[in-house]
Amino acid sequence: MNKAKPELNFFQIFNMCFGFLGIQMGFALQNANVSRIFETLGADYNSLAILWIAAPITGLVVQPIIGHMSDNTWNRFGRRRPFFLIGAISASLALLIMPNSPYLWMAAGMLWIMDAAINVSMEPFRAFVGDMLPKHQRATGFSMQSFFIGIGGTIASAMPWILANWLDVSNTAEPGVVPDSVKFSFYFGALAFFLAVAWTIWSTKEYSPQELDEFAAAEAEEEEKRGIEHAVQIKPHVSRSALAYTQGGLAWLFAGIIMTAVIQIFKASLDKQLFILAGVVASFGVLQLIAGMLTKKGSTENGFKTMMDDLFNMPDTMKQLAWVQFFSWFPLFAMWIYTTAAVTSHHFNTSDTASTAYNDGANWVGVLFGGQFAFAALAAVVIPLLVRFTNLRVTHLINLNLGAIGFISFMFIDNPDYLIYSMIGIGFAWASILSIPYTLLANSLPQNKMGIFMGIFNFFITLPQLVAASILGFMITRIFGGEPIYALLIAGVSMAIAGLLTLRVREA
Repeated sequence: MNKAKPELNFFQIFNMCFGFLGIQMGFALQNANVSRIFETLGADYNSLAILWIAAPITGLVVQPIIGHMSDNTWNRFGRRRPFFLIGAISASLALLIMPNSPYLWMAAGMLWIMDAAINVSMEPFRAFVGDMLPKHQRATGFSMQSFFIGIGGTIASAMPWILANWLDVSNTAEPGVVPDSVKFSFYFGALAFFLAVAWTIWSTKEYSPQELDEFAAAEAEEEEKRGIEHAVQIKPHVSRSALAYTQGGLAWLFAGIIMTAVIQIFKASLDKQLFILAGVVASFGVLQLIAGMLTKKGSTENGFKTMMDDLFNMPDTMKQLAWVQFFSWFPLFAMWIYTTAAVTSHHFNTSDTASTAYNDGANWVGVLFGGQFAFAALAAVVIPLLVRFTNLRVTHLINLNLGAIGFISFMFIDNPDYLIYSMIGIGFAWASILSIPYTLLANSLPQNKMGIFMGIFNFFITLPQLVAASILGFMITRIFGGEPIYALLIAGVSMAIAGLLTLRVREA
C-alpha cells in the first residue's frame, strides 16, 4: 500500500508560503509605482497601457515554460526551489535599477526584466502548494499565500507615503526624476524580496518526484475506496493531431491578419493599441502551426509541443475557471494602469507630474493599494470560514461582487480619503482571486503536471491584461472623453461578470 501525503503543521505551511511576502512586495511596488515612474519620465495616460504590456507578455511566455521545467527538474537543490532562488536574485537586482532609469525606454525595458524575474519565482510557488499539501490542506495553503500577499502588498504599496510622511524623505524631484521616496521604497523591496524567498528555500524540504507519485497513487486508492470521483492523479500525455493544429493555426492566423488590416484601414478612428490584440490572435495561430509541424515530424518529446498539447487537454474545471479568471484579471490590470491617473485627475484635479498635488495623489494611491492588501490579509482569514458555511464557488461569487462594488464606487466618491472604503471590497476580491481558483484548480490537476497546468492557467491571467492594454486606451480616449476614472467603472462591470461565471465551475 502506498503512503499518503503527510499533513503539515501551521509553522511548516507558514515557512513554505513565507516567500510570497517578498514576491508580493516586488509586485506591489511595480503595480503602485510604475505608472508614476512612466509619467515622471514623460509618458501620458494614453501611452500607459502600451508600456504596461511587458507584464502580461512576460507572464504569458515565462510561466508555462518555468512550470514545465520545474515539473521535470530534480537535483540536490530540489524541484521548485532552484527557480525560487534564480527569480529572487534577478528580481531584486531589477528592483534596484528600475527607479533609477533615466529614460522612458529604459524604464519600460526594466519592467520587462523585473516582471519576468518575479514570474520565475512566483509560478513554482503555486505548484509548491499542490506538491507539499494533501487535498484537504490546499485551501489553507493558498489562503496562507494570500495572507502574505496581503501583508507584503500593504507594506510595499504604502512605503513611499510612509517614507515621505513619517521619515521626511523627499516626495518631489525636478521634472524627469523619480522622487527619493519611491527610490528608497524599491531598495527596501529588493532586500525584502530576496530574504523572504531565501527563508522558504532554507526552511522547507521538497518531496522527490518518486515520493509525489506514491502520494498521488495513495490518494487515488483512498478516494476509490470511498467511492469519490477524483481527477486522474498521474496522467499520460495526450497528443493533438497535426491536422487539428494546422487547421486551428490557419484559422487564428487568418483572423489576426484580417483584424490587423481592418485596424490599419480605419486607424484614424481606431486606436493603435488594438494592434496588440490582433498580434495576440495571429501569434496563437503561428504557435499552432509550429506545433503542427513538430507533430508531423514526430517530435513528441519536444517541450514546446508538450505544452501546446497540454493547453488543448485542460481538465474541464480548468476550462470553466479560465472564463472566471479572464473577467477577474481584466479589472485588476485596469486598476494598476489607471488608478494613479484616475485619482490624481478626478480627485486631486491635476495631471502635472511635478506638482505637489499630483505627488500627494500618487502617494495616496499607494496608500489605497496598501489598504487593498491589508483588507486582503483580513480576507485570507475570513475566506476559509465563509467556505465552511457555504462552498468555494459561493464564497468566490460574494467576494467578486464586493470587488465590483468597490471599483464602481470610485466614480461616486468625491473625497479621496473615503476611497479607502472602496478598497475593502477590492481587497476581499483580490484575496479570493489569489486563493479560491487555485484551490479549485489544484484539486482537479494530475500530480505529474501540476507545474505546467499552473503555468498554462496563467494564460487566463495574462490574456485579459493584453486585451485591457489593447482596448482600454481606445475606450477611454474615444468613448469616455479622455477621463481615466471610467477605466475603474469598466473594471467593476467586468468583475461582476466574473462572479456570475463562478457558478458554472464544477468542484472536483
